[in-house]
Amino acid sequence: MLPLHHETTAVVPAPVETVFAHVDDHTRLSSHMNQRSWRMGGARMTMTLDDGLGRQVGSRIRLGGEVLGIELGVEEVVTERTAPYRKAWETTGSPKLLVIGHYRMGFEITAKPPGSMLRVFIDYTLPEGAPARWLGVLFGRFYARWCTRRMVDDVVRQFGPGT
Repeated sequence: MLPLHHETTAVVPAPVETVFAHVDDHTRLSSHMNQRSWRMGGARMTMTLDDGLGRQVGSRIRLGGEVLGIELGVEEVVTERTAPYRKAWETTGSPKLLVIGHYRMGFEITAKPPGSMLRVFIDYTLPEGAPARWLGVLFGRFYARWCTRRMVDDVVRQFGPGT
């Protein structure tokens, strides 16, 4: 099955190198996962980073949590990192998620005077087993859009007017 795709872009009023330094920190980029949200079923995920802190190819990132008594968890590995322009990571093993299955996610930054263009993308599959697959059909696209939008909006807010 071909992966599904979603991406969000925005202009960030900061130089490419500054934006990369910010989004290369996985705890900042994925901070929305640490906050309880109705979009995540009231759950929040905790993040564990290896010694590479998600900032080098091969570095591992683990997310875990619980929603409605269901344990969630995923392990990611950084597969590409070309500072200050691009970074990508993908799931390994068997993700335990509700509305998406395996995914590859990342960002690209290009110069766009007077700042930078940030593009955050996700290529994902639906979960394999029922009922998660049904939930994925219903909510996977919504979740992918929310996740990429939230990452981009957080970065724009960080470097927006008044910062």
